[in-house]
Amino acid sequence: MRDNRDDPFGDIFDEIERMMSEMTGAPGNGSGFGDAGFGDETHVSVYEEGSTIRLVADLPGVDKGGIDLQCDGSTLTVVAEGDHRRFDERVRLPARVDEHSASASFNNGVLEVTFDVLEPSADIDVE
Repeated sequence: MRDNRDDPFGDIFDEIERMMSEMTGAPGNGSGFGDAGFGDETHVSVYEEGSTIRLVADLPGVDKGGIDLQCDGSTLTVVAEGDHRRFDERVRLPARVDEHSASASFNNGVLEVTFDVLEPSADIDVE
């Protein structure tokens, strides 16, 4: 925190800090994006469709090569970087999935990822 008393450059530094916060998506700047998650300008929906789970995310300003997806069977991690923004989100899936069954497509800024749902664990009888 700077001491702005009698600082002839105070307004200039405040403006530079505001612009840097806006560009990096720092919390509290109202930009709606940043490292904390997808934010206000991105919409993420998860659909459970029988034996399939489908995630759809709007990623404006991102190219296909800037997307990294990882899944551990219960959580999908999406990291997407564009020229001026970074999206980093962990989405808990509504059911356990086979992460090896994943298929993903990216078209016109919309990411779609589908998974096969795993069968529930089998009960084991003790004799």
